[in-house]
Amino acid sequence: MDASIQKPLLGAPSSAYQTFPQRDAHQLDREYIRTLQNKRLFLAAFAAVLGNFNFGYALVYTSPVIPALETSNIPALKITRVEESWFGSVFTLGAAAGGLSAMLLNDRLGRKLSIMFSAVPSAVGYAFMGSAQGVWMLLLGRLLTGYAGGVTAASIPVYISEISHPGVRGALGACPQIMAVLGSLILYALGLKLSWRWLAVAGEVPVLTMIILLCFMPNSPRFLISKGKNDEAVGVLRWLRGQNTDFRREFEQIKESVRQQSRRISCAEIKDPFIYKPILIAVLMRFLQQLSGVTPILVYLQSIFQSTAVILKPEYDAAIVGGVRLASVLIAAVSMDKAGRKILLFVSAGIMFASNLILGLYIHYTSLPSHNSTMAVINGTLVNPESLTAEPSSYITLIPLVATMLFIMGYAMGWGPITWLLMSEILPLKARGVASGLCVLVSWLTAFALTRFFLLVVQDFGLEVPFLFFAVICAGNLIFTGCCVPETKGRSLEQIESYFRTGRRSFMRNHI
Repeated sequence: MDASIQKPLLGAPSSAYQTFPQRDAHQLDREYIRTLQNKRLFLAAFAAVLGNFNFGYALVYTSPVIPALETSNIPALKITRVEESWFGSVFTLGAAAGGLSAMLLNDRLGRKLSIMFSAVPSAVGYAFMGSAQGVWMLLLGRLLTGYAGGVTAASIPVYISEISHPGVRGALGACPQIMAVLGSLILYALGLKLSWRWLAVAGEVPVLTMIILLCFMPNSPRFLISKGKNDEAVGVLRWLRGQNTDFRREFEQIKESVRQQSRRISCAEIKDPFIYKPILIAVLMRFLQQLSGVTPILVYLQSIFQSTAVILKPEYDAAIVGGVRLASVLIAAVSMDKAGRKILLFVSAGIMFASNLILGLYIHYTSLPSHNSTMAVINGTLVNPESLTAEPSSYITLIPLVATMLFIMGYAMGWGPITWLLMSEILPLKARGVASGLCVLVSWLTAFALTRFFLLVVQDFGLEVPFLFFAVICAGNLIFTGCCVPETKGRSLEQIESYFRTGRRSFMRNHI
């Protein structure tokens, strides 16, 4: 039996209980943190999170492009409903492959080189889409940019975590999500002025900027130590922290942490409730997060607004939602540590439930065509608006916009960021690699299924059906949160692990 399992459940804090590498750095003295120089650290973090910016940009590329392709005067590019569903969904299939391959790339190439490697399929993918002469080039471009996005989404948070120190790690840890949301907003904004080909060309800019900057940035000291390159790791810490700091003390702490974290989980240990319960909760949270509908809503955002007769133009609606999403993520990043995890999850799921239900019922009982669109909603079914004469003239047609804004706000408050936060808090360290890979696979395959069949379900059953389905899932999220998700705010890692070992809620009471 593992010696760490034989220790008292509420014994003194031990590094063997740690479930997230960054917590080792909490042992650094406050005096040491105050002496650190952060300029180079911030530059390295900025260079890395340009990959997240590109991910957010590429994810929603279809939003303004699909309506343009529906009316294309090039026969080979006039997209069908089935092709639209593939165009929207193949990105997530590539992201699933990229996320899984990142597990291997991070260990073989290192975090920095993995991020730089992602620039190759990303740049090639944008080139295919920008010069597309057929739908197959668009699909291949989406697949390649999705693969790149999967690699960066899995590699960048690790890189930032491993080059940061406790004084700034919380703020820098929120940057990947913020930059991804900013990338989506920029895509929506550029879509107001640029054609779909030039949108692909513009996507090359952050990719090229990222790879140029990363050429001058160091690899993470933790990775270098794991490969036995101790002298190089010391040099990296000197460069990141400053010459006149006690960086060698941090080096020794990282080295000890790497030594303790080298042990891998065995098949027999997976049967331990302490292992499989938190893994099951983390996987189910990722599954339910995607089933709430966030990915298809973002991917088909402008098409949805075109189909719901919003009084504003769809491209402006999409840009407004992008701005609300960015503001919500910024607010959530500030407030997450001040409120309980479960409270935020409850509020988040409740808002998403209400917004999806309102939007589904609105679509079901509304028969208004949209202006400047190729499709309209009649009793929830998409039809050609040429046979209709009514135009949206009432402010009641703002309901889809307001409902979507509320959905995005609710998602950003809880089920968006907290699923990742809880993974870092509840997963045992030795199972984190396997469990993270499983979560990535489940998340992106679920997103693929939803985006692949969203438009087909709308065509056959009506636009209200997927939103009512999302509402049911969000109601289920409320039940799942109440029954299965532990409150981890203010709890030590030892208390969290003791809870999963014994199932006794007394261990989750805040004794510290």
